[in-house]
Amino acid sequence: MTVNWIGLCRLDDLPGDGMYAYEVGSKKLAVYLLDGKVYATDNVCTHAFALLTDGWLEDGLVECPLHGAQFDVTTGAVVRGPADCAVPVFETRIRDGLIEVRIDD
Repeated sequence: MTVNWIGLCRLDDLPGDGMYAYEVGSKKLAVYLLDGKVYATDNVCTHAFALLTDGWLEDGLVECPLHGAQFDVTTGAVVRGPADCAVPVFETRIRDGLIEVRIDD
């Protein structure tokens, strides 16, 4: 298995707390900035395949815009259905001001 750290953007480029969509190869990622901490999940809802970044973010929960499933952005866990599978999470780090996400092959 190859470990890849992919640079997404500079932390200073984000306007503030919120969620941001990125594509890395064929992966669609949602990156969340919450109180100075960065989290990343798959951007596709595990229930009906809508983009989570088209939904809402509140108190560390992202809500799918299609059917209202909610996920904890720190763990990917389902907080409210109809989804019954967690959304994959990705490790993040900030290196020299650059937000990087770990994507394993």
